[in-house]
Order: sequence, then C-alpha cells, then structure tokens
Amino acid sequence: MVVAVLRERLSGLKSFARGIHPPHRKEYSETEPIRLFAPKGEMLVPMVQHIGAACNPLVQPKDDVTYGQKLADTDSPVAAPIHASVNAKISGASVVLLPSGRRVPALSMKPGEDGQALPADFLSQFLDRNWSSVEPSGYEPEEICQTIRECGVVGLGGATFPTHIKLKRNPQRPVDTLILNGCECEPYLTSDHRLMVECPEAIVVGLQLAAHAAGARRSIVAIEENKPDAIEAMRKACQGRPIEVAICATKYPMGGERQLVPAVLGRTVPSAPKGLPLDVGVVMINVATAHSIARAIVKNRPLTHRVVTVTGRGVARPGNWLVPVGTMFSDLIEACGGLTAEAVKIVAGGPMMGPTVPHLNVPVVKGTGGITVMSEAETVRWDEGPCIRCGQCVNNCPLHLSPTKIAHAVKFRDYALANQFDMTACCECGCCSYVCPAHIPLAQYIRAGKNQVRLMASQKKK
Repeated sequence: MVVAVLRERLSGLKSFARGIHPPHRKEYSETEPIRLFAPKGEMLVPMVQHIGAACNPLVQPKDDVTYGQKLADTDSPVAAPIHASVNAKISGASVVLLPSGRRVPALSMKPGEDGQALPADFLSQFLDRNWSSVEPSGYEPEEICQTIRECGVVGLGGATFPTHIKLKRNPQRPVDTLILNGCECEPYLTSDHRLMVECPEAIVVGLQLAAHAAGARRSIVAIEENKPDAIEAMRKACQGRPIEVAICATKYPMGGERQLVPAVLGRTVPSAPKGLPLDVGVVMINVATAHSIARAIVKNRPLTHRVVTVTGRGVARPGNWLVPVGTMFSDLIEACGGLTAEAVKIVAGGPMMGPTVPHLNVPVVKGTGGITVMSEAETVRWDEGPCIRCGQCVNNCPLHLSPTKIAHAVKFRDYALANQFDMTACCECGCCSYVCPAHIPLAQYIRAGKNQVRLMASQKKK
C-alpha cells in the first residue's frame, strides 16, 4: 500500500486516498474489436431501465415496430423513454428479471428475419469517425437536453440516471467543470476502453455537447494509466479543442464520482445520499454516455444499443459486442462460443460491484456494461470468520467509513446504529470485502442493510 501511494505521488498520476489494487484481468477482451450482435431469438425489453419511474407501453401485441420507434414512455419528470432496438413484432406483455434482481414489466418481441432486423451498415454508422465538422456550440443547451431526453439517454456507467436531468442548468448550482470518466476501473470490463480506441471523435463531440448544455467552461478526460492506446486515441481526438486529458493511477474504485473528482480536481464531494458532484460545480459523465449524446444530438439516434464486454475464463471466446437492448444473456453468451466447463458464476457487470445472476434468462439493459463468467479458480470461497479488529476495511475504504461497524450493526438488525455510522454513504464498491482477512462479506451486509431500511420505509408509508 505505502509503495503504491509513493509511486502515484512521484509519477504525478491523479489519485485519491485509500482504495485497492485488484488484478486487472482485462487481457481476455481488451484487444477484441467491437462486433455487432444480431439477435435471432425472442427479446425482452424491460419497462424500467433507468433510475426513476417505470415507462408505460405505447405499442400493443402483434404490432410491427421499426428500429428507433418509441416503445414506452411516461410523464414522470425522472424517466427516459425506451425505443425499439431492432425491427420486430411485439409478441406480448411479460415480466422479466433484471440483472439487478428486480422483476419488472417487459415487452416481448421477435426480431425480423435475418438481414432485416437492422440496417446493413449499422455497425459502421455506430463507429463512424467523421465528426470534425460538428460545432457543439451551434446547439442550444435546452435543445440538447430535450433531444437527450427524447432519445432515452441515461448514464451508462452503471447508475442509469436520466442524462438530461444531470445536464440541465441550475442557476443555484452552477457548473464550471465537466469530467469525462474513462477510467473503467472494474476488473475484466473493457467496453469503454474499446469505445475510446475505436470511436474517440464521437466521444469528444459528446463531451463538448454535454459541457455546453451544462454550462461548464472546463472539460477534462480522465483515463487510468493502464489504457495507453485509449489515452493516445483520446489525446489525438482532443487536439485543437479546449479539453484536458488527465492520466489517473490504476486503482479501484477510481471511476467513482467521490474518488475521481478529488483525484482530478482536489474537490471533496459531500457524502451520499444527498451530496453530488454538482455541489462542488462538477458534472461527470461516462464515455459511453458521451458517445450516445453525440449520436442523439447530431444524428438523432436513440439509445437502443450498448457495447457489452463478455469475458472471463468461463466463456469460450471473450469479446466486446454492440448489443441491442432486450437481448438475452443466453443468446449473447452462445455467440461467444458458450460456457466452458470451468464456468461457475455469472455476474452482470464486473466482479467488484456487479450482481450475480441466477440464470441466463436475463436481458441486456441500458445499464449492462458487461457479463463476467467466472471459473472456480476466480471465485475462491472462504468460510466467514470472526472480525479480528485489524482495521484493513477502514484503511482501504475510499469514503473513510468504518465498514465493520456498519456490518455488525446490520447483523444485529440495529439499523439506527448502522445509519449513525453513515451506512447510506457507502457506495458498495466492495473494497472492504476484498481486503478482509476474516473473509466477512462486509459490502454485502451493508447492501442488505440499506435494502432493509428502504423496505421498512416503504412499508411505513403504506
């Protein structure tokens, strides 16, 4: 730990206090180019793919829908519409298990015949690198936000907060800096990495559009040092534009807003759940979100696909795929050669924060950045032992919490005490669980405690 901190300081890399250094394990897919996945089987499109209210269907069973057509929407202020990711026929209404574990209403649809589900040049359009003629300042801020909303763009770094709300100007909380998060600190995942390598120009245009909408005069691209090809591509795309590139230490969870903002700007974001980067004049967006913003504003393309990394020793051919929303995990893994004999665990996302899914009948949604299929060797199981008061969880918590105290309070169902120890401030990054020598699943206890508090609050309202 001490050696790593000294190295960061001497090298001039942007960093934050504490955190951990898990194995990268990105070698499975980091050099694999983005390929288009063409669905053939039944697709399930959830009506909830963002933080906020569920959408209501705008189509009926047996309707034929075309790529980009709006399938569902709502009048709720915190929401984003959902669009058809392929040409298809609506089969009917259903209920589906989200990667997060929630069961929500969904539309079932059957893609068109081979060669008809999407335009033949869809992948080349998505990876288009001809953006030099775009002038972001030529668009009105309100127009940018409205178009982003109509195109269903949400945060693709995992939070899925509706992007138009994040970028809308607030005179009471002005924004001076926009940070583009290209760190992708989760082990295994490489979808953002490949986007930066293969279509950096669109990302830069999306960044400038977002900064213009939010009123930010300063724009910074933050990338971890373990992605030299992405750094080179983004630097080249930023040439001649007023954008800084910040090289960050390779550390987990560098991509968290409460870690990246202090690392890059030296500003401390107030504690969750109410504190936001906006409180210190900052807006942060993910590189995939910036790419979606550019496509929405300049080309009027709704968010219907996202790049998904399928990786790990448990899958035959790891890779990065451009996947239509609603594609089933089972179909995507089949395209990767299927599961290997070593596969024992499937995670929606990366292993540090991603939830384990019980089966493959789960759809890709807007927030799905990866599917990690892990082997027995990658998921060593230990029996939970007693806390030895070593303090490792405290020393490594990037939010300066005391995870063991929170977890013990949750174990004894003393949620008031857990809240006194700032349980709601925990970002569930998993650093504490990773370093615990007693193998106590501290982050899981804390997550369960927060879920229980939410459940109790909802029951009380009823």
